[in-house]
Amino acid sequence: MAGFGQGTRRYPRSRGRTWSRTGPDRATLEIIGVICAVAGFFVLGIILGPAAIVCGWLAMGRTWTGTRSVPALIAVVLGAIDTLLAVIWLAGAATPGTGLF
Repeated sequence: MAGFGQGTRRYPRSRGRTWSRTGPDRATLEIIGVICAVAGFFVLGIILGPAAIVCGWLAMGRTWTGTRSVPALIAVVLGAIDTLLAVIWLAGAATPGTGLF
């Protein structure tokens, strides 16, 4: 029978192991970020672009230093381009006479 608090601090779980059990792992966030970035070029770029940036940043471990995986970096870069293009398109649509209609 285990005692209260006996042996629980000898072998604590590593941060990576507990993080992957409570939320999506980094590979999943990379894939979601790349899919959002590519889909954002066709529909809802103003929403999917920032979503791709956030997913890519979380997949990189919320830091710019150290080793980065290629899909996470692609998600961040394409998400930024996607967001920039959506903002430019919305600014162009807001001016009189050069909008969508």
